[in-house]
Amino acid sequence: MTYGFEQVRLDKGMYGESGKSFTQVLESVDPSENYRGTAMEGLDAFQRQLKRFDIKVKGAASDMVEKFFYSTESSVLFPEFVSRVVRQGMEEDNILPSLTATVTKFSGMDYRSIASIPSEEEKTLRRVEEGAALPETLVKTQENLVKLHKRGRMLVGSYEAVRYQRLDLFSVTLRQIGSHIARMHLEDAIDVVINGDGNGNAADAFAIGDETIGGTSGTLTYDALLAFWAEFDPYTMNTILVPGDVMLKLLKLDEFQNPMTGLNFQGTGTLATPLGATLLRTSAMPAGKLIGLDRNYALEMVTAGEVLVEYDKLIDRQLERAAITSISGFSKLYQGASKVLSI
Repeated sequence: MTYGFEQVRLDKGMYGESGKSFTQVLESVDPSENYRGTAMEGLDAFQRQLKRFDIKVKGAASDMVEKFFYSTESSVLFPEFVSRVVRQGMEEDNILPSLTATVTKFSGMDYRSIASIPSEEEKTLRRVEEGAALPETLVKTQENLVKLHKRGRMLVGSYEAVRYQRLDLFSVTLRQIGSHIARMHLEDAIDVVINGDGNGNAADAFAIGDETIGGTSGTLTYDALLAFWAEFDPYTMNTILVPGDVMLKLLKLDEFQNPMTGLNFQGTGTLATPLGATLLRTSAMPAGKLIGLDRNYALEMVTAGEVLVEYDKLIDRQLERAAITSISGFSKLYQGASKVLSI
């Protein structure tokens, strides 16, 4: 049986179509819906092209990097392979989805988000009498633009150095690059949560030992956590972000040594707090601080497309100084949905 993907003509111009990724361009000329009920069902257009050129990218029997360059057309697939593996590395152990309420894809570098900052009166849902005007919620654009940052790594190495490497092994390096890029985006997100996005919306800051939280500065107690949690009304503190030193202090609290909490951690690897919030540890957090947030309302992630690779260099086997980048930024949605506690 002859399949349509075997007749697709590949060229580097497929990476340059405005507003479309390489895979989207492939799908437009070789739709996956045409393969329902066939042996190719479940594969996307890029995976079918790997099948076409018999390129195995996973496992101990994976091909060498040079397999992509056996023909001019098959070499066109290499930048997409690099991009996909880098994205895989970005998604592994990435906690950003647990922090962001929404993700906005935006073509450009100047993005202006919206904001709704209700007063205490507007937060109260009052009864509306017959014929009376309904209360209003004002939604407006932010005064300042969201800053998008290009984060990435340079792939440095000659084709001769990697041509005989198994693709499975080469993927490890690419996934590490993706992991580093994701870490940079996480640092950007944490900075925006703490300091705001330039629109005067830095997180409310509390400290153990102040009038609101109480306790003794430098000593983390469960009572201090409860006082911090109580400051979130009408939001819900459903996520806690901590560095390693604060994580150790939390784990030493008696309330965190509840047998059911430990059993859940041992069985699933997820440590939930007695307050019902998901506890996330990352070295991207500044020491001695704890961020609490309502992930449903706190943060917007703005991304300018997919992972970008210098496809011309990769197709032409000029791996030396080939950049792999991702452009993203973050916007605060509701200021009261995130707060900072200094231990």
